[in-house]
Amino acid sequence: MMNGSLWRGAGRWIALATKELRQIRRDRRLMISLLVPPTLQIVLFGYALSSQVSDLRLGVVDASKTMDSRDLVASLTESRAFYLVGSYPSAGALGRDLSAGKLDLGLVIPPDFTRRALLATTTPVQVLLDAVNANTAQIAQGYLEQTLARFAHQSSPNISAATASPGVAAARPLDARVTLLYNPGLETAWFIVTGVFGVLLILNGSLVASATMIREKDTGTIEPLLMTPAGALEIVAAKMVPLFLLLMMSASLVLLVGHLVFGLPVRGSLAVVMTGAAFCILCGIGLGTLIATLARTGNQAQLMGFFINPPLATLSGAFTPVEAMPEWMRPFTVLNPVRHFAVLARSVLVKGSGIEVVAPQLLALALFAAVIVALSAWRFRRQLAV
Repeated sequence: MMNGSLWRGAGRWIALATKELRQIRRDRRLMISLLVPPTLQIVLFGYALSSQVSDLRLGVVDASKTMDSRDLVASLTESRAFYLVGSYPSAGALGRDLSAGKLDLGLVIPPDFTRRALLATTTPVQVLLDAVNANTAQIAQGYLEQTLARFAHQSSPNISAATASPGVAAARPLDARVTLLYNPGLETAWFIVTGVFGVLLILNGSLVASATMIREKDTGTIEPLLMTPAGALEIVAAKMVPLFLLLMMSASLVLLVGHLVFGLPVRGSLAVVMTGAAFCILCGIGLGTLIATLARTGNQAQLMGFFINPPLATLSGAFTPVEAMPEWMRPFTVLNPVRHFAVLARSVLVKGSGIEVVAPQLLALALFAAVIVALSAWRFRRQLAV
């Protein structure tokens, strides 16, 4: 009797489970949410969140202009660790491009490079490293020192045989005199805080905006708005402005905590940073409003947000440098407002760059905000019309 009841119970359970599986299979949205986001995110996390860096942008001031100095530059660029952006007439011009974020490191070769290699025990070369990202700076310094040591070992016999005077030692160790710019203490928190700043603005803006809209759908308070004399654009503005003001207060609090707790410097204009933060917040609010107009329930809105927000954070350069990503993935980061804000915040706060340097990032953020807010307002207006 007991075995019979167990078999009947198992049969009922199998029938119910089979029914649930068939129901899930018929729900296309659920099937997509179960299969696509995890697959996409594991690919993005696997490629984007890598600590290895390559294609570091190198600038060179070659005051020697000899075969030896050209061989040194060639030895640095023959691997994927560095690629040569250009040669500079002076260290000042090189420093300006480092400050503008166009280079990751610079190499200054002295005019007496070859002569000192033959007559002295060491040959000094100056290395200027952008140390805003402490991890990348340390990796770049390691790559550079290894390359210089290999070059010194390989080139010593050639130089001594071709140009050395009798009795001069063939050994020519290179002394890399490294200068860490903007972050001499290699504070890793500065890079993380300025990157997470933009992620939080987008994430909080989208979550709060979508949750507010979905709650009004569930409680049925959107319909009474149609009975008021206010237009759709007025309703959208009335919903966005309070959220915008609250999130601007949150952005100010994040900056204050970053400065007091992590020692994040404020070397540039705070107004420029807050202007970029305002555009970033508008992007988040617009994105959340757009998600709410596309979703029917709160669960659907959460699934859509889970599909959008993690890729935005991963492809932003907020946690790992863009140079650590594969080449095919880097162009997608240009379409990410979080990346532009991270570049702006690091340039202004840590480097002290002015608005003339971060103007492209400000314009990109303004464009993203205008497009996303306009699209979400259009979708909301269309929803009210229905």
